[in-house]
Formats: sequence, C-alpha cells, structure tokens
Amino acid sequence: MLSLQNAGKRFGPRVLFTEANWLIRSNEKTALVGANGTGKSTLMKVLAGLESLDYGTMRLTRGMSIGYLPQEGLRLTGRTVFEECLSVFDELRAMEGEIERAAAQMSELDHASPEYASVAERFSMLQERFHALDGYALDAQVGTVLTGLGFGKEDWSRQVDEFSGGWQMRIALAKLLLAKPNLLLLDEPTNHLDLETRNWLEDYLHSYPFGYILISHDRYFLDVTIDRTVEIWNKRLTIFQGNYTKYLSQKDERRAQLQAAYKNQRDQIEHLEAFISRFRYQATKAKQVQSRIKELDKIERIEIPEEEPVIHFKFPQPAPSGRIVVEAEGLGKSYGPKRVFSNARFSIERGDRVALVGVNGAGKSTLIKLLTGVELPTEGAIKLGHNVVSEYFAQDQYKVLDPEARMLDDISRAALKVPESELRSLLGCFLFSGDDVFKRLGVLSGGERNRFALARILVSPSNFLLLDEPTNHLDMRAKDVLLDAIAAFSGTVVFVSHDRYFIDRLATRVIEVENGVITTYPGNYEDYLRKKEELAARAESPEPSSEPLSSIPKSSSSTPRPSTSAAASSPAPASSSGTTIVIEGGVDLPANGRQRRLNPIKQKQMEDRCAFLEEEVPRVEASIAHTEEQLAVFVSAAETQRLTDLAAALREQLGQLTAEWEELMLQLDGA
Repeated sequence: MLSLQNAGKRFGPRVLFTEANWLIRSNEKTALVGANGTGKSTLMKVLAGLESLDYGTMRLTRGMSIGYLPQEGLRLTGRTVFEECLSVFDELRAMEGEIERAAAQMSELDHASPEYASVAERFSMLQERFHALDGYALDAQVGTVLTGLGFGKEDWSRQVDEFSGGWQMRIALAKLLLAKPNLLLLDEPTNHLDLETRNWLEDYLHSYPFGYILISHDRYFLDVTIDRTVEIWNKRLTIFQGNYTKYLSQKDERRAQLQAAYKNQRDQIEHLEAFISRFRYQATKAKQVQSRIKELDKIERIEIPEEEPVIHFKFPQPAPSGRIVVEAEGLGKSYGPKRVFSNARFSIERGDRVALVGVNGAGKSTLIKLLTGVELPTEGAIKLGHNVVSEYFAQDQYKVLDPEARMLDDISRAALKVPESELRSLLGCFLFSGDDVFKRLGVLSGGERNRFALARILVSPSNFLLLDEPTNHLDMRAKDVLLDAIAAFSGTVVFVSHDRYFIDRLATRVIEVENGVITTYPGNYEDYLRKKEELAARAESPEPSSEPLSSIPKSSSSTPRPSTSAAASSPAPASSSGTTIVIEGGVDLPANGRQRRLNPIKQKQMEDRCAFLEEEVPRVEASIAHTEEQLAVFVSAAETQRLTDLAAALREQLGQLTAEWEELMLQLDGA
C-alpha cells in the first residue's frame, strides 16, 4: 500500500499538481490520465522514487516492491536476452546454489551429529521456500513471457545489444513482468508493441496478482485492463471508479457540476461587490460593508481551466478514382532466400478503409511499399486503377522533410487555400503550439517530425492514402483528429496501426499477413477476431463428411472460409495405410471419411506447447529424482511425509505432461 498526502510538485515556476491525496491499495488496476504537460510521467517518477515531492509526503508499506517502466531511454548490454530476463531471479538462483551446497554438506556430515541436524533443517526450509516461489520453473516462466512479447526462440540466445530501442524496451518490460513487483508503474507500455503482443499483455495484466498504474494513449487497452482512473486536472488529482470509458462519462458530469458551482459563486461575488460598491461611502453602512469585504476575501475562487479545444478537421476531398483502386494477382515478395509472402490475390475498391494486421516482421510494411511502388514485387503484379494517385506515409517519413524549412511555412506551401489560423489549430492538435510552429524541421526529434509529416498529409491528400503506423507518437486527441478526418475522407485508405480502438472505429476491411499468406476479412478488427475464433473452433471440432469420399472434388472445400492467397495443396501420394486426399483450404480426409482440419494458428500453438512440454518433462523428472534422493536421508517423520507427498504430486504431474505431449504429437503427425 502507498499513499500521497497533500503532495505537490513544481516544474520550474509552474505547479504541476498540488494538495494531492491518493491511497493506492494492493490489487488496484489504475490508469493515470490527463492532458499533455500536466505531470503524469513526473508523478510516475515520484511514485517510483526517482523524483522527490516539493511538498507533502509519500508513504509506502515496509518491504513493498515497485517496478517502473519509463517511456524510453533504457539500454541493456552484456548478456543474452534469456540471461538478462533470468537476472531478475538472482535471489532465487542464489538460493538454489545454497540448497546445492547444503545437500553437499549433508552428504559429508555424520547423520547423528548436531551439525547435520542444523544443516538439514536449513536445507528443508530453503527447499520449501524455493518450491513455493516456483523456483523449479524459472526457465519456463522466462520462455512464456518472452514468447508473449514477440521474441522467437532464436532471439533468446542473441545479445541484448543487437536489438533496437523498441525491442530493448520489450526486454525491460519482460523483466518487470517476471519480477512481479507489488506495484507496477508502466509509462506507455504499448508504444513498441504490435496488436498481437498488446493482446497478450492485456491477458497477462488481467491475471497479475498485484496492482499496477498505467499511462497509455490506447483507449481500448485502458478499457480492458483498468478498474480505476486517476486524472490530473486543474492541478489536482481526481479519482474515478471504472474504466476509461466510464471516466469520460463521469468527467462530463463533473465538469457540468463545476460549471454550475462556478456560476453560483459568480452570482454570490457579484452580489457582494454590488453591495460594497453601492454603500462604500455611507457611514451608516460601514459595518455592513466591512463585513461583506471580509466575506468576499474568504471566498476560495473556483477555477475552470480552459479545455483543449476540440478540432474537427476535414480533408480537402480529392478527385475521385475509378471503382477498382488496386488489383493484385499472384503477388509475391522475397528478400534473397527469405520469402515474405507469395501468390497473393486481392483487390481494393474506392472508399475502402483497409487495416493491415499481423505480427511484427510478418510483412505489413513490405505490402504497403509494394502498393506504393517504393518496392517491386518478386513475382506477380499490382495494377492501380483509373485516376488513382497514391500518397505514402512511412514510419520514417521525417527523412524526406526539408530540415531547413520552418514548420508553418512548409505546411502552408502544401495547403495554399487553408487559412493560417486553421493550420495552427491543426498543428496544435499534433502537439505543436505557440512558437513551436516557427521552428525549423531539422531541430525536431524523429517522432516530432513524423507527427508534422502526418499533419502535412492531412491538408492536401491524394485519393489513395497508404499510412504505415500513423498513430505512433500521437496522443488521444491527435488520434481522434486523424480518425475523424479519415472517416470523412472520400478516398481510399490502407493503413497499419497497433491501436485497437483506431482500427475498430475505422476499418471496413482487414487484410492479414501471416506465415507467408495474405487473407482478406470483411469488417473491422472485432469482426476479424470473431471470424478467426470461428475458424479455430471448426478446426478443433471437425464434423464427419456427409458425402462419400469419392464424390468430393479436389477443388472444393466443405467449409466456408475467407479469401486467401494460399495456393491449393497438391494431393498426397497413396500410402500403405490408406489414401489421403488433400482438399484446397487445408482440410484432410483420411480413408474413414472423417474430416480433420488443423488451423495454422492452432497448429503453431500446438507446436509451441510441444516444445514447452519437451523442456518441462525433464525438469519434472529431475525434481522427482531430487526428491527421491532426499527421501533416502531420514530427517524426521514429518519431513518424510512431506517429501513422499511431493514425490507423488510430481509423478502425477509427469504423467499428465507426458500424456498431453503424446496427444499433441498424434494430432500434429496426422495434420
């Protein structure tokens, strides 16, 4: 438990927050929100003990552990990824070494000596604690978290120095999650995560045994992970119960109440001032006037800070294109021996808003570059439709800007018909205000220049926009401006974003890039997930074919499926155990006529589970052997009973793991 009492913090002469009172209880899942510059990250650093309060106090329960993930700036060196993550368990590993040394001592001591009894007692206590802390499964814990955060097994043995800043932040996040502090402080933890990894992190936080505080500009992520919202507003901390959507509703109610209180106070002040002004110079009213002046002085003025203005910016509508904007036929791309995808067939029509999804490295950015013509396909062709003019926003768009140009001058040249006041309002939405608009582009950071480049595209768009992660570096306000502008845009948009709310609100189609295959789904991201779940459920619960084997043609599929670029499989050769016919779409029909479908996603999950079991089984076997060795040395009747029960539980666990592995291997072998 942690508490702030009358806490305050300044940034130079400016007060960020004051008179802050906040009791942070265990297991509370909290979002810290507020406009940019209100002090959210500073408050996080105060809670983490990295900065001090200017006044007030902070108290925390003795022994409480706090883990802090900043937005950026961490740099790890000198270890492999796996070793770096294992380092959070240094205390447990030291305990393991002490257990081994105690076991060695016991083997050398006389069993009847007092020294043996002392060492045995210490050994038993350490082993019990080690087991309670799940010390025998450290490698499995690390593997689970690294896999969830997008690290393949081939990455585990790589040096952390080899990874970019974004991936280094993932390693730092993995270490925090493994350490399981009593209070997690995560400042923009989703900045460097793709959608699949964000989904995994959401599930992980749902089952996190302690409390956490999040700062995030991802609405969906906040809605599904928090049950409390703390806002820094008007230099005060205000606590709301519920997720982010409920907070927004309660905030509107609170502002209405504050405005009503402000109006009542203004009426009271005006009444007092009118009385004082009217009777100030009448001797008979001097006492009443002095009373009113004192009353006026005692009033604590209600302040209503200016809300950030809501900007509704609309694209200038471009000249229309033909109905078909893009057609891809037999499209494939390889980089040397590495094949990204192949045999892709899809079309995009005028007005489509297409979200490209898939894990990092699957080929989303590659596909966008092919659509723009920045890169050429290895095979197949892309054909643009009539009157299609494309415009491309890259992740590193800032590189094409003129570093000597001033921001306002540059955007004005791109939008000659847009008034300067409107351009400055738009730049304000993208976090450029005041004298910032007169800065030269060369002095801005990469993230700032990317924000500017996106604003520049908005004022003069082509009729086919290709946007690669446009929501990076944007706060919620800027995302709303972008979302509303694209929603009202009459042209066609293909975009990559890791913001679930943005995709759900905007997309009319989803194109998935996964395992070298491009698949199209109608609807938004929610519809896409629902369809994937349906397909996975069908793969897990196959139904017997209602037709004779010989009557099913090779070119048909008994199950509706989304359009896909995967080529039809060739029939498998006959074998002595029976003939197998491979149907297009990955449906196998053994000789008994029963369909057996294995969805690629499910197959990957099963393969990963098999790999885990192949590592877990030897660990359990080693634990059984170690327990049996302990049983050979009598310490006490109670200890013997405990070890006997432990050995029985481990054997039962081993049987379950082995049976599960055998079942998975049978399914995979038959796939």
